[in-house]
Amino acid sequence: MTRSPEVAEGDTPGEMTLFEHLAELRTRLFRALLALAVGTVVGYMVFPWVLQVLVDPYCQALAVLRPEDSCNLIALRPLEPFSVRMKTAVVIGLFIGGPVIFYQLWRFITPGLTRTERRYALPFVVLSQVMFALGIGFAYLVIPQGLRILLGIAGPDVETLLSANEYLSFFLTTSVAFGLVFELPLVLVFLSLVGVVKSHLLRAWRPYAAVLILIAAAFITPTTDAVTLLLMAGPMLLFYEFSILAARLIERARRRREAA
Repeated sequence: MTRSPEVAEGDTPGEMTLFEHLAELRTRLFRALLALAVGTVVGYMVFPWVLQVLVDPYCQALAVLRPEDSCNLIALRPLEPFSVRMKTAVVIGLFIGGPVIFYQLWRFITPGLTRTERRYALPFVVLSQVMFALGIGFAYLVIPQGLRILLGIAGPDVETLLSANEYLSFFLTTSVAFGLVFELPLVLVFLSLVGVVKSHLLRAWRPYAAVLILIAAAFITPTTDAVTLLLMAGPMLLFYEFSILAARLIERARRRREAA
């Protein structure tokens, strides 16, 4: 049973009842959803400008395959423009409200952590947002190449007209997947910080992790070509190695504190 937030900030540990856990979870969820709602409203307002950025990878791919064609997207149903705008607004809201959402998640966990571990809240919240943004930026570089392969795989006689819903669903899903993958080192470092995962276990799991990373990269990447696969798997493998190094440093610092 984790300690109550009020007592956890002091020197004497306490216990939370089941109802206190549920009340705490309700409060954290409400604040996270409120941040998401505010971010979604902002995303809805800035959608026209964001759409130009989102469509640019499609325009880049089409400029190589069929330079004479327009890269405008089409709507196949009357409600499609609204659903596309709302879907994009929610993803923008997730990004804007990310710091608050990550912080609420961390504060829900921290009552069960030590005072030293709770000090990492702000760095983890900031790094979570940075890594998520890096993942989306990396996806923005990979998607144009993936689109060139997908749109040109059937040859020049097949002209592909993408609807706004199909394209933006593809783009947003891929981008969010990349963003979540880039959170991998933070998750492993956090598990090392609380003592769930040890560095020697991460080293022992390295071969299995490499296989799982390649399989995950194959599912996440928009195409099946080796270049795009390696572009996705490469950072994930580097992140795993970084997590091993971070776990070793955390364990070394913990041993020094215990010895002192």
